[in-house]
Amino acid sequence: MLTYDLEQATGPLYQYIYQCLKDDIMTGGLQAGDKLPSKRTFARNHGISTITIQNAYDQLISEGYIYTVPKKGYYVAKIRGMRQVPKETNLSLNIQRQEKKVEYAVDLSDNRMSPERFPFTVWAKIGREIMSDHKSELMEPSPAGGTRALREAVAEHLKSYRAMLVDPDQIVVGAGTEYLYSLLVQLLAPRSTYCLEDPGYKKIAQVYKRCGVTCRYGRLDDQGITVDSLKRSGADIAHISPNHHFPTGITMPASRRYEVLAWANEKEGRYLIEDDYDSEFRLGGRPVPTLFCIDACEKVIYMNTFSKSLTPTIRISYMVLPVHLANRFYEELSFYSCTVSNFEQYTLAAFIKQGYFEKHINRMRLYYARQRQKIKEVLEKGAPGLPCEIRENDSGLHFLLHLKTDLTDREVVKKLAEQGVRVHALSEYYTKKQGEEHFFIINYSNLDVEKAAAAMEIIADVTGGKL
Repeated sequence: MLTYDLEQATGPLYQYIYQCLKDDIMTGGLQAGDKLPSKRTFARNHGISTITIQNAYDQLISEGYIYTVPKKGYYVAKIRGMRQVPKETNLSLNIQRQEKKVEYAVDLSDNRMSPERFPFTVWAKIGREIMSDHKSELMEPSPAGGTRALREAVAEHLKSYRAMLVDPDQIVVGAGTEYLYSLLVQLLAPRSTYCLEDPGYKKIAQVYKRCGVTCRYGRLDDQGITVDSLKRSGADIAHISPNHHFPTGITMPASRRYEVLAWANEKEGRYLIEDDYDSEFRLGGRPVPTLFCIDACEKVIYMNTFSKSLTPTIRISYMVLPVHLANRFYEELSFYSCTVSNFEQYTLAAFIKQGYFEKHINRMRLYYARQRQKIKEVLEKGAPGLPCEIRENDSGLHFLLHLKTDLTDREVVKKLAEQGVRVHALSEYYTKKQGEEHFFIINYSNLDVEKAAAAMEIIADVTGGKL
């Protein structure tokens, strides 16, 4: 008769008995074909209810460890290939996890929005309205391109703000631009060669390479990526940021835009991916017209995100496909479900349609303009009698700070980190080692004046008083 010590149970009794029986089967204590005690006999022997035994047996049956024969009872199943393993197994976990994020006294690389600037009250109000008024829509599967409501809202925003006339069906919504990159690889041809800007945002290359794409790099001059480097790359597709390049801040002039469009038109299957990640924050005048607007041959794929304009935690991005690629997307990739929840899509759609997004952008643009000026004044003042040089183009949420120092960029970054100041050098974003000009990237969206002043004192000390 099977007998188990029920005092060892730490949870439901049926679960304990189930585990004991399973262990006996796995370790060979119970062999295939062995008959198990009846529920009544098993229960009486342990002084418990037959329901408890029934639940344990039912679980074992559902998992295939035992079976029942009508009017005969329960039997141990024959499990082919079952390994005999010790009852107690010691596991040694060796999972390489990212180290805990280091906290800095001053983080000059932080590009997040200050929590005080996010419109929580309005967002919550709209969220409650969506939950109340769109119950059925929230329970429906989201189409591959995203909900119609959000795509229509984005199309209207692009028309009024970027002078882009697009059909909502040209818009594809996804949870972050990284996800959209992977869709583009599948849409355009997995074996294509992509030309990326050098220097540039490193994650773009990381995502493309993991998708099996061959990445080449195009040199930048003071007008953006050069056509000569595009031609030398042998690429079919170029991923560029013509309106505010990261990290240099370069805005591509009209003449260069037409040159890169001409390059794309030279060959069938060539495309330009226009990454317009922070176009809302051109602080002087209206945004520069997009490549998409001047493209007459369906060669430009436009991409943007709400991560910069709202918050990085709202992982909603979108791309605008030329008509023929939009048709191909729905023919070949419509089996995908949109990766953004319906609730978030409807909330953002209402936020845009009700005019809150425009108000938020206008408010943030004024705030960032003032913030930028304050930070610039602090940095330009520097340590007493020690001027510094700032390179900017009045756009985006970062600029470059030039330091005069005999240290290498790596040494500056390391020494500042030791003093509690985090900063990235422009030289870190090149694929090949360059002559160091000592430019450092200053993100100011979440930087206050006092911290900027403190950082400047530390920078002056680290660089030997040369700014």
